Amino acid sequence: MVTPALVRFSGIQKTYDGEHLVVKNLDLDIRKGEFITLLGPSGSGKTTTLMMLAGFEVPTEGEIYLSDRPIKNMPPHKRDIGMVFQNYALFPHLTIEENVAFPLSVRRVDKSEAQARVKAALRMIKMETMAQRRPGQLSGGQQQRVALARALVFNPQLVLMDEPLGALDKRLREQMQLEIKQLHETMGITIVYVTHDQSEALTMSDRIAVFNDGIVQQIDRPDALYERPVNSFVANFVGENNVISGSVETIDKGYCRVALKAGGTVTARAINVSGAGAATSLSVRPERIAIIPDGASGDGANLLPAKVQSTIYLGDHALAVLDVADNAEFMVKLQPGAHDSLKHGESVFISFRPEDCLALDPV
Repeated sequence: MVTPALVRFSGIQKTYDGEHLVVKNLDLDIRKGEFITLLGPSGSGKTTTLMMLAGFEVPTEGEIYLSDRPIKNMPPHKRDIGMVFQNYALFPHLTIEENVAFPLSVRRVDKSEAQARVKAALRMIKMETMAQRRPGQLSGGQQQRVALARALVFNPQLVLMDEPLGALDKRLREQMQLEIKQLHETMGITIVYVTHDQSEALTMSDRIAVFNDGIVQQIDRPDALYERPVNSFVANFVGENNVISGSVETIDKGYCRVALKAGGTVTARAINVSGAGAATSLSVRPERIAIIPDGASGDGANLLPAKVQSTIYLGDHALAVLDVADNAEFMVKLQPGAHDSLKHGESVFISFRPEDCLALDPV
C-alpha cells in the first residue's frame, strides 16, 4: 500500500527579484513517515524550498499542502512543524531544560505535561544529567542534540532540518547522522533534510531529491540515484564518477556503441541519448573498473589504454588516477595494497562491463 502524501508542492515557483526563478515548476510529494533529503549545490533551490515549507518564504506561484490543507499563507507557528538549523539557534541565557521546553511554553502546554515531555526528550538524546547547563557549556554535538530535542518535544507531524550537521567535525557528523536516522526510525516522524553533502544524503535518506538550477533533476532511493542516474548532473553530483566524451554510432536493445573523441569505441547502456550521431558523456563508477596490465580483458568487456598518473592510499581502499581517453583525472578504486605495483607513467589497460557504463547527455 502506498503511504499517503503528508506534504505536496504543486506548481511551485519562487523568485526574489521578479526575473530569475530560484525554484521552477516544483511538483513534489513527501510521504508520511519518510526521510527525504533535498540535495544539491549552493543556489540550487533546496533551502528556498525548505523555507517555503517552513513558512519563512512565500511561493510566487503555486500552492503547498500539508495534510491536504493549503498552507501558503499560513504563518509558521501554526504549521505544527519542528525546525533544526545549522547554527542550533539555542537561547544562550536559558538552561538546556528551558530551551527544550520553549516550544511547549509557546503552545501553553500544561506545566506537569511539559515537564514530562522535556524529561522524555532529554532522555531520548541522553542528556538528562545536563538539564541545568547552558548552551555555552556544551560541545557542538551536544548543542545539536538539544536543538533536535527542542524540535521534537511538541510531537510535530513534520521536522525540517537545514544543514544541521554542517558545523560539526567529520567523526561527530557521522555519529549524529546515525543518531538522527535511528530517531526517525524509532519515532516514525516525517523528516525533510537539506544538505549539499551527497554522502550524508546517501547514508540517511529513504528518498533523495537532487536539485540543480531550481529544478528537481531526479527523485529516487539512494541506491537508484547512484546506480541509475537519469542525466550527467546526477551522475556527477552523487558519488564519484568518471566521464568520457564521445558520439553515438548505433543503438540496439538498450545499448549503444560510442566512438570516443580520443579514439576507440565503447559499448554502454543507452540511458539519456538523442540518437545516432549525437554527442554523449559516458559515466563509469571507479569501483566498477579493473586495471589490466597485459590488456587481456574478459568476454564482451570494454578495454581502453591508460597511463598511470598517481596512486592515493586512503586506508580502507586506494585510488589510481589515470589518463584515459583525454581524461587525466580518471579514477579507479582498488583494494589496499593493489596500488603498490603501479608506477607513475606506466602504460596499462582498464576494463569495465557495458552494463556498468552509462551513456548520458553531454557535459
